[in-house]
Formats: sequence, C-alpha cells, structure tokens
Amino acid sequence: MADYRILLDDLEVAMGLGIHAAERAAPQRVQVTVAMDCRYLAVPEDRIDAVVDYDFLRTGILALAASRHFELQEVFCDAVAALALRDPRVHRVEVRSMKLDIYPDARIGCEIIRTR
Repeated sequence: MADYRILLDDLEVAMGLGIHAAERAAPQRVQVTVAMDCRYLAVPEDRIDAVVDYDFLRTGILALAASRHFELQEVFCDAVAALALRDPRVHRVEVRSMKLDIYPDARIGCEIIRTR
C-alpha cells in the first residue's frame, strides 16, 4: 500500500453563502482548502491515470459553488467532501471553507473531516 495526501489549497470562489441579507444580496469571496488522503495498491507509476487527479476536484468545487446559494458553510463543506469521496481511492478528506469579507479583522470558517 502507498498513502498520499493530495492538496487543493486556498481556491477562491465567488458564491452565494450565508443566512444574512447582505450575504444573500450578492456572491461573496470564499476560500476552500481540501486535503484528500489517497491509498494506492503500490507506489503509482508516473502517469496521471495512476493517481487521483485533483482537476476533478477543482472543477467540481467551482460548479458546486455556482450551482446554488448555500445557507451554511457546513452544508457546502459536506458537499465538497462528498465530491472528493466519489473516487474510491480517497479514504479520508478534510475540507475547510473561509468567508473572507464578513469582518474587517477576521475570517469566518468551517472545517470538516469525513472518512470512508
């Protein structure tokens, strides 16, 4: 067995997220970080089809963010985790979202861990 952690760090998306009127009025900047723990039967060969390709994750997050307004970061993070876990080689995923513009002096976030 060979274990690897694949990272998508600080992807910034503009999306509808939140319960307050100001958050519903316009998309806001949200930063998303995902860590996928992947397990392969052996050290992978030097080919993209031998590993979990992070392109599907980035594309999927962008589509998810554009698909609807999310009330809660927890629900958005769970949707991102479900996306990552579609690949059976991903056995654990950590998802973190951060609202960047709610407060002038802090970012507001949620972090979840899901395992298979």
